[in-house]
Amino acid sequence: MSTTSILIIAHAPLAHALRECALHVFPDCGDNVAALDVQPNQPPEESLAQARIMLQQLGADSTLVLTDVFGATPCNVAQRVIESVRSRLVTGVNLPMLLRAVSYRHEPLDAVVTRAVVGGTQGVMQVAISAPQNQNTRNRHDQDTYDHQQ
Repeated sequence: MSTTSILIIAHAPLAHALRECALHVFPDCGDNVAALDVQPNQPPEESLAQARIMLQQLGADSTLVLTDVFGATPCNVAQRVIESVRSRLVTGVNLPMLLRAVSYRHEPLDAVVTRAVVGGTQGVMQVAISAPQNQNTRNRHDQDTYDHQQ
């Protein structure tokens, strides 16, 4: 069975930080997930050369490339590196997206892309601070007699 590799190309230090988080959750994913931190003032050609080497080292039949910001240098490098290989590019990487991609890396590339995008978008939500998810809330009809007193 084929595994989709994942290459994260992002502004330093985000790519390596995301990879470390993925390894924390999935310790066995190290061979399938690579990270390239694009350093400030590094020429794009240098980043592109590094990305090509990393892609070759992953040695997968298919690769999902994740970048942080569309139109920025990491994304531009990624667009150039995927030109000649079976791969897909998704921008706006976040941890839920990466974890979903890693979870389903044994599926075909198109399925991994779909799952990654869904994971990334569903992982972004506003959380109400007035009703914590992991704490019991009291019913209004079950108020303590002394709640109104100071």
